[in-house]
Amino acid sequence: MEPGPLLLWPVHRFIASWFGTGLILGRLRGSDAGSGTVGSLFTFPLAWWLGSAFGWQAQLAAAIVITYLSLWSTPAFAEDHADPGWIVVDEAAGTLVSIIGLAFVPAVMAFVVFRIADISKKFPGVAAAERLPGGFGITLDDVIAGMWALGAGWLVQSIL
Repeated sequence: MEPGPLLLWPVHRFIASWFGTGLILGRLRGSDAGSGTVGSLFTFPLAWWLGSAFGWQAQLAAAIVITYLSLWSTPAFAEDHADPGWIVVDEAAGTLVSIIGLAFVPAVMAFVVFRIADISKKFPGVAAAERLPGGFGITLDDVIAGMWALGAGWLVQSIL
């Protein structure tokens, strides 16, 4: 599916690859496997900084904006429910969701839970969301995994 005018394709690809971070492993070793974790690792410091500098509201706003950008940029590359490995803007959205309002240690723990939930698809709702068509399937499984991680992070934070 085309995203509209052909001139938008590079913009869609740039955003879908989360400013090129999803292309790093493919260029280095010829495989996109693990690119989601790379995109998440690039996002975590940004998400943490937003919370530290501007509060949880900025993290929430960023999560909403990046989720929208994921829904906008990814459908052009989704064929037959495929989620190409180089598309990592969805992991960026999930990472942002996963640490909203958390202190550093709970945020790190939530990040780990997010990656486990996203990779394993074993948490309720994650696999079902991935089966949705186009950009919804690409994006929403990560957002739901991020919500599970956020819950785990808040549980840890309430204990600490």
